[in-house]
Amino acid sequence: MSADLSNLLVSPEITVHQAIAAIDKNLKGIVLITDPDGRLLGTINDGDIRRAMLAGLSLKSPLAELLARKAASPYPKPVTARQGASREELLSLMKERQVRQVPLLDEAGRLVDLVLLGDLVPEARLPVRAVIMAGGRGDRLRPMTDHLPKPMLPVGDKPLMERIISRLRESGVRRVTVTTHFLPEKITEHFGDGSRFGVEVNYLAEDQPLGTAGALAYLEPVREPLLVINGDVLTLVDFRAMLAFHQEQGAALTVGVRRYQLKVPFGVLTCEGSRIKAVEEKPEETFFVNAGVYLLEPEAVTLVPKGRPLDMPDLIQLCLGQGLKVVGFPIREYWLDIGQHEDYARAQEDARTGRLDP
Repeated sequence: MSADLSNLLVSPEITVHQAIAAIDKNLKGIVLITDPDGRLLGTINDGDIRRAMLAGLSLKSPLAELLARKAASPYPKPVTARQGASREELLSLMKERQVRQVPLLDEAGRLVDLVLLGDLVPEARLPVRAVIMAGGRGDRLRPMTDHLPKPMLPVGDKPLMERIISRLRESGVRRVTVTTHFLPEKITEHFGDGSRFGVEVNYLAEDQPLGTAGALAYLEPVREPLLVINGDVLTLVDFRAMLAFHQEQGAALTVGVRRYQLKVPFGVLTCEGSRIKAVEEKPEETFFVNAGVYLLEPEAVTLVPKGRPLDMPDLIQLCLGQGLKVVGFPIREYWLDIGQHEDYARAQEDARTGRLDP
């Protein structure tokens, strides 16, 4: 239960970006909007914001605009319970409506408390198995990677992959498989069985490079979702939120995506034949790009063929071809793909200034 609701309450006049900051600060995954008498007007949770990002809503938009969009959704009203509801009632409601937070209201509809799933069921362990793809050579980072696998490059005071594993452990992940190919002993000697890092680590050696998905065919049969992350990605993404989104969407494959803005440095003309119909000066286009973080159900993993390389974009196409549901999960937290020297320099600066600390 929450003894203090003050850090959860926001005004509909604030921006979506400010709501994100409030969610990150209160660590509850939600903000609550009430009227002057304390009656609940609406809720905005982490999933609402990520869905709005996919729909193209600007983070500079007022929160009221997001509330209006939610009012037109299949669940326009907040999922709430009465004050004094039993643990069993709350758990049943959360399971039925697939929510992790339930505001409690008194008989007059006034907000009195907030119950989190973690208040009712301990969430120490995340029910996924992680796979870190660490077999690449990192040619674009040579000469640093001539004698060291890219995931073992130091970022601040520890290797890049140690930061990935630390983030997984903090999120409740306990089992990690690491795929290796180039200089595997540099990885295995550092991490061993993982006990020193609070996780269980095992290794899958690639005799030949198998791409960003091919090694999945050689895993022992899986029953739980696989959380797959490229070994050169630094991120503070909320893996619990990603799993909740994945399950809520009923997806076979969830792809972590990032907003990427491309500004055209020229005036763009719209032509019809030889006639110019319109001109737009230096337009800016927004795309979602693959962020190298994925959640896969067993049905998606079984599509990976043995014996040949396969990249994740190819697996996405295989899933789509089989009619499986593939969704995007916007990563709004810190994220950096360390592919080039300037990326590595930025990672070092971010480590120095504390940006990599959760």
